[in-house]
Amino acid sequence: MGCLMSKNTNEFVDKNVMIDKMLREDFINTDNELKLLLLGPGESGKSTFLKQINLIHKNAYKSQKERDKFKEVIRGNILDSIQSLIEASTHFEIGLDKENKQVATELSKLNPITYVLNENDLERVEAIWNDQGIQSTYDRRSEFHLIDCAKIFLDDTKRILDPDYIPNVEDIIHSRTRTTGIFDIDFAYDNLKFRLWDVGGQRNERRKWIHCFQDVTSVLFVTSLSEYDQKLFEDSSVSRIKESLLLFDEICNSRWFTETSIILFFNKDDLFREKIKTVDLSVCFEDYEGGCDYDEALDYIKNKFISGLGNESQQIYSYTTCATDTESVRKVFVAIKDTILESQAKDMGYV
Repeated sequence: MGCLMSKNTNEFVDKNVMIDKMLREDFINTDNELKLLLLGPGESGKSTFLKQINLIHKNAYKSQKERDKFKEVIRGNILDSIQSLIEASTHFEIGLDKENKQVATELSKLNPITYVLNENDLERVEAIWNDQGIQSTYDRRSEFHLIDCAKIFLDDTKRILDPDYIPNVEDIIHSRTRTTGIFDIDFAYDNLKFRLWDVGGQRNERRKWIHCFQDVTSVLFVTSLSEYDQKLFEDSSVSRIKESLLLFDEICNSRWFTETSIILFFNKDDLFREKIKTVDLSVCFEDYEGGCDYDEALDYIKNKFISGLGNESQQIYSYTTCATDTESVRKVFVAIKDTILESQAKDMGYV
């Protein structure tokens, strides 16, 4: 079994200064990059983490022009959410108010690829979202696919559909765009150069990962804590967290990563803290007996992720995160950087 190492950011303050200095000089003088591969299943929060890195280390989303690019994405998230809720209400045979039935039909027929919501749609979107049947459907959101930002944006439809709307940074961070293909960014931090790759998380995207595997410094694997009662977008019969477990096992035991440090993010901690109060973890793991206790549930999930590792020497560094919280990501990245340097120091014989 591998060794799971949970590190607090403060623990890195007392690192050996000389080792750090020698390692930095090696990387700076040889023009090396620290190469990070961001992996995880679909909708785990990988792309949100990437947006935070862009914000923190690339000073992104400052100009109106740059933020305007997300306007259609965010309005598209609203349409996607309202259509998903209408479809689910039909599936669950939950009736809507009589005056909203025709409105629901009209919204359902809109093509999300070609149609962008505008101020003229405000009244009917709000009518559907406030319908008691739709609210009852929303309460059963773990039983169908609904993006995490649905309530955030639907509660703020008036602002978002205003003709003069310009997305703010929080809107951008919460917005959802499915990752297809491979995206990368390069950035400098603390006199070190980084390159970070984000690849599509859905099953049909994973075959493309092979192109990123060689010479990677660290794998950053993101899994969602809060989706233990939800199914995959691409296969409604498969539990999201169990799919994530299988993928993590595959990554850790891959020949490509035998010498690679792996940093595991237990993401969406904020949603998990709320959900575990009312939804027992046993809905997914029958042998779980910790009830609705947050710490018990978190420890159980952490242990699940390392119990099947075949590489006894593999060290897994873990962090509990909320990728939509910029300050949280900022602090965690400091710890990530030091974790990577520590691992590199061992590989290069400094410790």
